[in-house]
Amino acid sequence: MQIMDFQIDPDLRELTEHRTIVLPLACYRTTIRKHMQGHIPLHWHEEFQFVRVMKGQADFRVQDKQVRLGQGEGLFINSSCLHMATDEHRTGCVYICLNVAPSFVVSQELYSAYVYPYMQATNLPYVRLNAEEEWAEAILEAIVAIHQLVEQRPAHYELDITANLARLWKNLIANGFPLEYEQAEMLRNRRMKAMLDWIHRHYAQKVLLDDIARAGQLSRSECCRYFKRMLKKSPLQYVMDVRIRQSLVLLQQPERSVTDVAYQVGFNSTSYFIQQFRQSMNMTPMAYKKSTQNGLSS
Repeated sequence: MQIMDFQIDPDLRELTEHRTIVLPLACYRTTIRKHMQGHIPLHWHEEFQFVRVMKGQADFRVQDKQVRLGQGEGLFINSSCLHMATDEHRTGCVYICLNVAPSFVVSQELYSAYVYPYMQATNLPYVRLNAEEEWAEAILEAIVAIHQLVEQRPAHYELDITANLARLWKNLIANGFPLEYEQAEMLRNRRMKAMLDWIHRHYAQKVLLDDIARAGQLSRSECCRYFKRMLKKSPLQYVMDVRIRQSLVLLQQPERSVTDVAYQVGFNSTSYFIQQFRQSMNMTPMAYKKSTQNGLSS
């Protein structure tokens, strides 16, 4: 099984370029458990994301909400919303993922009226797509159609993609979502991203709760409440997750020892690193290192 790296920058923005050669979109199949640590880590991107589960079951977290999708169901994730995905029950979940630049969904003349207000709405981080509803089924069909066009690239496929995007977007906004713009929610989101940004820039150093709270301009107790609400874990537990995830990349480099990696990602004890790694990955760092070198994860 190929272990796929998921690259994000220090403020959790995904680094994957979401476009084909000529279009500002990407559409592909992904298997959750093929990614490092067996899940899609917390991240965000400016593109809209549309998902259709083709096999198994996926658990998505969008902002502070948990959404479980079964086969045939789907999800719209709004621009710039923090999200992650797991296959909690090891169902072998495979889904089609469509990422598209908001500016490409409709023509420039229609963007301010038909796209921008939905991007800014604070009550629309995601929309669940239930195939039993006609408007949602039309979106799910469009996702599959766009995936086939990207894969097969028949004559004039770019025009067919734009037609399907217009169909998809019309069905989403015609469903009549009331849009809200809550300043307090915007501030919460900015503070959360600021704290996550600080962690990703400083995880290799000594990290204190006071430092994380200061990055979000919050008290220690408020900082902890933010993390519990958004991520269901404490700030320092999240720091540990980041360190383990970063260690996976370094352990695949033959010249790096386990001790080198431990200190480079912020541990001041090799034994503590091994303990935490085993707890997270169900194997030791050395076992993981050997498995990647022997090609057992490819």
